[in-house]
Amino acid sequence: MSIKMRLIVMNILQYAIWGSWLISLGSYLGGVLKFDGLEIGSFFATMGIASLFMPAVMGIIADRWIPAQKLLGVCHLVGGAMLVVAAPMVEYASLYTFMLLGVMFYMPTIALSNSVAYNALDKQGLDTVSVFPKIRVWGTVGFIVSMIAVDLLGFSQSSMQLYMSAAISFVLGVYAFTLPNCSVTGTPKGKQSFVDTFGLRAFALFKEKKMAIFFLFSMALGMSLQITNAFGNTYLTDYFGGQPQYAGTFGVEYANILISISQMSETLCVLLIPFFLKRYGIKVVMLMSMFAWVLRFALLGTGNPGGGVWMLVISMIVYGIAFDFFNISGSLFVEKETDKRIRSSAQGVFMIMTNGFGAFIGSYAAGAVVEAYGWPYSWFIFAGYSLVVMVLFAVVFKYKHNPNEMLKVKN
Repeated sequence: MSIKMRLIVMNILQYAIWGSWLISLGSYLGGVLKFDGLEIGSFFATMGIASLFMPAVMGIIADRWIPAQKLLGVCHLVGGAMLVVAAPMVEYASLYTFMLLGVMFYMPTIALSNSVAYNALDKQGLDTVSVFPKIRVWGTVGFIVSMIAVDLLGFSQSSMQLYMSAAISFVLGVYAFTLPNCSVTGTPKGKQSFVDTFGLRAFALFKEKKMAIFFLFSMALGMSLQITNAFGNTYLTDYFGGQPQYAGTFGVEYANILISISQMSETLCVLLIPFFLKRYGIKVVMLMSMFAWVLRFALLGTGNPGGGVWMLVISMIVYGIAFDFFNISGSLFVEKETDKRIRSSAQGVFMIMTNGFGAFIGSYAAGAVVEAYGWPYSWFIFAGYSLVVMVLFAVVFKYKHNPNEMLKVKN
């Protein structure tokens, strides 16, 4: 099997794990277990809590002591076990605790899987900017297939979605050990600074004004990432499902499948990244992502599963730009801007800012907004927030792109 195909399999499994519960968990928590908006938000904030430190810790371990592909396998095996324990629980405290533990071992694997892919492509002498998106797109396919399977199998309103996620985790946990070996630097010899001794060199990126601003806005944009994941399904099934004129509509009955259009859009947008990133540079690509978030939220607020279903569909389509042009382009930007000896650590820092601080603050803030203002007004507040972030980024982030000279990976 070619290295590209092996990495494609890795990405399919990597995101199928997430797709099994990320979109449907909120509906299960609210519709079946009857948790309120703040409680539902807290479950999605677990990704933020985990990402505050776990990607960085695992990134340092992968750079220094345990090859990234092996650490990827261990994390998935442990994370899957935590989901098996969490699945039968119905009390908030116990379910939250084991979901948090499961997420703590899943979130680092996003950065680790990127590092494994970048390492393997480098060894083959392949250009990561051109080749990686074509591999990463299959992760979105895995996400789509798993979330649709959850809907069609009737798992979206049950804990079976967690068992399904755990099963895929175990498969990838074993498969990861067969992937190409990633090098480690080992424990430094001789007198070293505290930063070098504990592998914290990636955090020195904050000393560079350009990177510091980029990371801060990554955090601000990361606040938008989990909002529709947490409340999109609940919004369609509970808010519209409770209105007689929308009862039985496709968007209410098969919310996961409607939402899956978002991930289908991702498959196209991932493939567009090399063109836009090389032609226009990271600043324009990020601004496009931010504007897409504004549209995403505004259309959700104005659409409905009846005559306004076309607005919901367009909202799902623009999600591909909103997510990919930020998340994947940002990862590639960090890869190109940093020393490859701290590759895993740098990807971990990016995860901390987006899925750590961003997701943690965003999940709780979104839950509070929903409780205070309800639907559909909350969507307009989220759209206004995204618009402010976009304008500030356009003014503050200074980056001159040279379309004729791509950034070289630092040695």
